[in-house]
Amino acid sequence: MGAAMSDSASKSLEQGQVQGLGDMPESCLASVLLYLDPPEICRFASVNRAFYRASCSDFVWEPNLPSNYRYLMKKLYGDVEENLSKKEIYARLHGPNSFDSGTKEVWLDRTGGGICISVSSKALKITGIDDRRYWTQIPTEESRFGTVAYLQQMWWLEAEGELEFKFPPGTYSLFFRLHLGKAWKNLGRRVCKLDQVHGWNIKPVRFQLSTSDGQHSLSQCYLHHPGQWVHYHVGDFVVGNSKTLLKIKFSVTQIDCTHTKGGLCVDSVLICPSQSKEMLKGF
Repeated sequence: MGAAMSDSASKSLEQGQVQGLGDMPESCLASVLLYLDPPEICRFASVNRAFYRASCSDFVWEPNLPSNYRYLMKKLYGDVEENLSKKEIYARLHGPNSFDSGTKEVWLDRTGGGICISVSSKALKITGIDDRRYWTQIPTEESRFGTVAYLQQMWWLEAEGELEFKFPPGTYSLFFRLHLGKAWKNLGRRVCKLDQVHGWNIKPVRFQLSTSDGQHSLSQCYLHHPGQWVHYHVGDFVVGNSKTLLKIKFSVTQIDCTHTKGGLCVDSVLICPSQSKEMLKGF
């Protein structure tokens, strides 16, 4: 048999019929691409025309889409999903997409199957936020929303928010992104002012999470690492049905009025699949 294959290959060379990747059926190439992640699929698409055509197949991209991608497309773009290929749908959902007047963003989780959502401080109900004696809005490049809420000084901290959304099935973690100190750029260098930071080492801050299907989580900790953004883990929740709207309530409080506290930036709330916690180390 080996000799027969050798003879066949020799005849093909003599006739100028060289077998290469470009001669493989598109269905075979697409089956190979199923085992790759989106960045690798895009790299292979540039190999030749056959790979490019195979990379456009719907069944190559559908496994990389969350199970509720139709809900996401309708919520973010309206009824345009029917006119798009699965590759085009992935491209639209992959990057951050704003909703609720730009106070929230959603994007696909790179580990596959889930989504990430960020909620701006402007979407939170913060006690005293309209009183300039206590709170100010600071523009900054260090927030995906462009501004953060800065607490100068107050007797208590109370910020809460809620989100109603259809999540793909899985376990999700919720974090508050906070920063002790006021940071800005001076001649290209990052400068952080810490003189107003006080009161966070006396009593712990309380974080709470609850869902409409009865899940609850509570955690407490002292705020730490002045001059650095920290994701404080509030808790986890489990989604079993992607067709059901889940209402999530979350809060951060420190209402011990025996001392003042200040110098705190409140940026956002992050919800991401629990297996993606490691990505926070790069923030």
